Amino acid sequence: MRLGFLGCGVIASAVVRGLAGKGHQITVSQRSATHSAALAAAYKDVTVAANQAVVDASDLVFLGLMAETAEAVLNELTFRADQKVVSFMAGADLDHVADWAAPAAAAAVMIPFPGIAQGGSPVMALGDTALLAGLFEPDNRVFALRSNAELKAYLSAQAVLSPAARLVGDAADWLGQRVSDPVQAEDFLRMLVSANLQASGCAELIEALNTPGGFNQRLRLHMEEAGMRENLSAGLSELER
Repeated sequence: MRLGFLGCGVIASAVVRGLAGKGHQITVSQRSATHSAALAAAYKDVTVAANQAVVDASDLVFLGLMAETAEAVLNELTFRADQKVVSFMAGADLDHVADWAAPAAAAAVMIPFPGIAQGGSPVMALGDTALLAGLFEPDNRVFALRSNAELKAYLSAQAVLSPAARLVGDAADWLGQRVSDPVQAEDFLRMLVSANLQASGCAELIEALNTPGGFNQRLRLHMEEAGMRENLSAGLSELER
């Protein structure tokens, strides 16, 4: 396919890296020049162009813009009726995207994560999920959402990624001060968490690690008594509001 990217920040760059080398013609905007230049240098099928040239060269355009500035940027561009647009902007629904990119069709809102560059990453999507599955699966998994309300709830819940990374990172720092190889210590904890969560549902994993008096049970109960679950629920509800 002929794919275009308006905006080339960290997330858009990760999506480009995940698609490069798979037979597509990819054009990225000069916005975030450091990222776009690095992509063009790394992949023969990636070229850099001005915003209108990106639109002109593409059948499917990904919007990696800030929702606050997207309308102003897109209103200066001319889209075609035979084009489709996919937005990475959590703050703009499909109706807004359709107005800004008319007469192109607003196909989907897609929320990717940095891991899409290597594969094995979830992709939240509302709209034409079959289109996205054709592009990103089976290397990644597209999670189809049914409404803006579901998208809002998923967006709130996915924010657990940062505190989860902080939790593992802090445990790695604690371990690193006590062992000879701090890098290996963090690698171990990252692999421990990711592999076991991939292999088992959360409830099943907690039960498997619930040996009375065991280290896992004792630390979990300590953190629950400190209000971990209540604080998490309150934080997620605040994000949803």
